[in-house]
Order: sequence, then structure tokens, then C-alpha cells
Amino acid sequence: MRTGWNGAGDAVRLEAVRKDYGNGVAALDGVSLAFGRGEFTAVMGPSGSGKSTFLHCAAGLDRPSAGTVTLDGQNLGELSEARLTKLRRDRVGFVFQAFNLLPALTVEQNVLLPHQLAGRRPDRGLVDQILRRVGLAERRRHLPGQLSGGQQQRVAIARALITDPAVVFADEPTGALDTRTAAEVLALLRESVQASGQTVIMVTHDPVAASYADRVVFLADGRIAGELPRPTADAVAERMTHLGAWAAVGA
Repeated sequence: MRTGWNGAGDAVRLEAVRKDYGNGVAALDGVSLAFGRGEFTAVMGPSGSGKSTFLHCAAGLDRPSAGTVTLDGQNLGELSEARLTKLRRDRVGFVFQAFNLLPALTVEQNVLLPHQLAGRRPDRGLVDQILRRVGLAERRRHLPGQLSGGQQQRVAIARALITDPAVVFADEPTGALDTRTAAEVLALLRESVQASGQTVIMVTHDPVAASYADRVVFLADGRIAGELPRPTADAVAERMTHLGAWAAVGA
């Protein structure tokens, strides 16, 4: 398990991260983990295992109660809210199950939104490239309501990639999609790792989705419960079935 790290080779590092919500139970309990640049990692665990809290802390959306999170070489605990917001805007991409597209904006306008919020002039050539990459060059003038669910998620991926982020965080990105469409979306995430060197960290409950990753990290009761390199869907499903007992032995 990559609980150690080598500095420049890692896009995200967590060291002894703990997150308490005041109810006497730690959502994260001493998590130390590293994510290499150009690596696709799936994070899995049963309900209540801490997956969402992990993603929020790793992405700088929430601050841990203890421990350190380093993202693209920056210690998030040392950043003001303004600098943290800028780091997320410039160096992090997000893809969610609900797509989170603005319904009154076209595909192209939704993709350009991060540039607009940052006050940057749009790079039309880059937009063209990204839209071709996600297979939506002919749909750039369409509104989200005119697209299928899979097409909307591809718009969300294009929006996440437009700033050339160091890390893309994906939270159940295929949860609302059928099997065939989900495979297309996962292939896009896989391609962003291979072609552009992005680090992708994906929270998922689906063993098939997890099989697209380079490795799977398992959480149980807020702790790391092991990992699986070069995963297959069957191996992931088997590990999830026995995760509770496996985690107890590991502890």
C-alpha cells in the first residue's frame, strides 16, 4: 500500500488525516495515503465508511480536524480560503453524479465556465479540442436538456478538463448512467490519465467502474482497509463482500 510518498511524484497526499463531526465518531481516522501523478485510483467502501468525507478533505472542499493534505505540492492547511478557492479552480477538476450543468447555458458555455469564473479569455482552440475529445463537437450549441444523461456527463468531464487540472475528483460519476454509457464515461476518464497525465481519484460503489482504475483503495470505518492493484470487477466485488472481516483482520 502506498502509505508513503516521494514528493514530486505525488499529486495528492494525506498524512494522518482525521475528520470529526462532533458526535464522538471519526468519519476519517488517521488516513495516510498518496496518489501518484498520472494515476487512476478508485476509492470504495460500504455506506458510512468515509468515502465522501475522504473526497471532500482530499479536494480541499472540507478541512480535516487533524493531519495534513497536500495537493499539487501545496499544503492545504496553510492556505487561506481565497488561495484554497483559487487552487481548486485552477488545479482541480470535479465530476459528480448529478452533472451540475447550468441548464440555461450551452454545452460550450458550460465547458468554459471555469475560465469565465477565473476572468480568463476563452481559448476557442482548446474548447474545440476538448469537445472533440469527449465526442461533443457537433453539440456545442445544444442546451443540457437537449442531451442524454451520458452526453451531459461528458460535458461535465470536458468542463473538468478545460483548466488542465493536476487532479480530477469524480464522485460516483456513473451512478446515474446505464451500463453502456457508463463504460464510455469511464473510458474518457481512463484516457485523460493516459493521454494527458491527469490524476483521477474516483469514489464509486460499482466494481465494474473500479476495474477501469490502476488500483482500488478500500475504506472501512474511516480507515484504510487495504488496496487492490490492477483490479478486475470480480476481484473488487469479492473484496467488498469480505471487507468487514478483512478490515478487522488488517487492524
